[in-house]
Order: sequence, then C-alpha cells, then structure tokens
Amino acid sequence: VSISLAPTAFRLNLRCGSKAAGSVGKALGLDLPRQPNSSATAGSRFALWLGPDEWLVVDPKENPIMALGNIDAAHSAVDISHRNTAVLVSGPSAADVINAGCPRDLSADAFPVGHCARTVFGKVEIVLFHEREDAYRVEVWRSFSDYVFTHLETAARSAS
Repeated sequence: VSISLAPTAFRLNLRCGSKAAGSVGKALGLDLPRQPNSSATAGSRFALWLGPDEWLVVDPKENPIMALGNIDAAHSAVDISHRNTAVLVSGPSAADVINAGCPRDLSADAFPVGHCARTVFGKVEIVLFHEREDAYRVEVWRSFSDYVFTHLETAARSAS
C-alpha cells in the first residue's frame, strides 16, 4: 500500500438548489453530480456529492471559485483550500487499510470507483473518494491530517 500526501489543490465548498445546479455546473465546466455518493470529473477538476445541495469541488490547477464570478444563479461558494488537505491511499490492500479506521463498506459492490462519502476515520470526519481501482483520496481538515496519516501508516504496516 502506498500512502502519500496529495499535491496542493484548490477546494471549494459549494451549495446551491436544484434549479441553480445546472448553471453553476456549466460555469464550473462539469455536470454537478445529483445522485448520492457520486462524483463528476472534467479535466483536472472534480466534484463530489456531499448532500442534495452540497458539493466539494477540487482542482489542482486553477481555483474553481473564479469560474463562478459572473453567473446569475443563487449559490454559496466558499474557498476551503486552506482548511483541507488530502491523503492518497493506493494499492491492492488500500480498502483494508482505510477500513482500519473507517466503518464504511468499501467492497466493489458497495463503494465502486467514482463513489464518495462523508464519513469518519478514527475520530475525525473525512470525505472519502474512490478515484480509481485500488486508489482512494481521503479529504481531511489540515489540523487532523497528521492523525489520519499516522493511523493509515500504522494500518498499512499491520496489513503487510
């Protein structure tokens, strides 16, 4: 299992109603996912469904909030780039390592590639994204990142 910090990225907490979601998504260059626990990707940017009117938008190249400057649709967009960071977990035992601290069923049937969820890891809230086969992104508040990283490393050593 490989565990590493993700490269720096811009992050946006986005809230809007269903009427505005189409316009907001178009401005961001992707269709905001509307199904629970789903994601959408366009280029380097991806959006994770967190609730019926809430998404986490991540882009390592450009700040997505800049795309929303001139749209005429009711929304709330808060740049949380400073607050969050991500830990990348990959390899054949990645799901087992994450399950050492996360109660979520990560089997392929229950949590396929492209799925995401706000959940817990140990004692902290995370947003878990199944990016690719055997590869997960753990979004976490920066202040809890050492705790999550150390917990994952310990679980990886135990799984070896």
